[in-house]
Formats: sequence, C-alpha cells, structure tokens
Amino acid sequence: MPVGSSTWKGTWKQGKGTISTESGTLPAIPYSYASRFEDAAGASPEELLAAAHAGCFNQALANNFGMIGLEAKSIETSINVDLQFVEGRPTIAGVHITTRASAPGITKEQFDGCAERARANCSISKALKSEITLKAQLID
Repeated sequence: MPVGSSTWKGTWKQGKGTISTESGTLPAIPYSYASRFEDAAGASPEELLAAAHAGCFNQALANNFGMIGLEAKSIETSINVDLQFVEGRPTIAGVHITTRASAPGITKEQFDGCAERARANCSISKALKSEITLKAQLID
C-alpha cells in the first residue's frame, strides 16, 4: 500500500514542513504556506496531487485503449488543481485535465469514450469522491 507522510512545525503561515513518500521518491521535500499559496520555492500538496492524478489518468487511458485492441503511441497529460480561498479556507474548487494522445487506428468517438472512462475511473479521480477516514492521536 503506498504511503505518504508529512512533518510540520510552527504556525500555518510562518511554519515549515516536509512531504515524503515511503518509497523515497520524494525524500522530505520542503513546503510552506508561501510555497503553497504565494508561488515561493518548494512543494505543495496540490501540486503533488496533480502529478499523481496525471500519472493515474495516463495509465487508465492506455488501459482503455488496450481494451479496444489499440496501443498508445504517446499520452501527455497535465492536471490543473484549481485551489481557491473560499470563506478564508483553501479549497479545491475543481480539477481540470488536459490530455493529448496518439493511438494509431483509433477513431475520435473511441478516443472520446476512452478519455471519459479514464477521467471517471482512474483511482485518483475516484479517491477525490471517496469517503475519507481518520485516526487521530494527541501526543505530548
């Protein structure tokens, strides 16, 4: 099971933290309020979500091509996570997928169907609609 983790010290606007993956792909990448909301250097959780969603979508689209007997020559996808402040709180207002793909022999109708299935059914798309559970423990 993939595991991501984060550390944080300090206040929301002045503090700093790190974002990591258990695999070591992201080894304690720094992030802060400024990197998240003010275009400063560093990571943001939403940027990482966008990258994960793009990767998931690409594999789902390739799988959908395969289900109709075709193979992707290339797939390029970018995800824009629309992060806005709503009533003073950071809120993901939408996720926008832009993709360009080539699959020799595919029709426009087949492509549109495959792309829509990928949008609706990749695991990250589904996660954005799923229940989120919590286990919280207060420590000294």
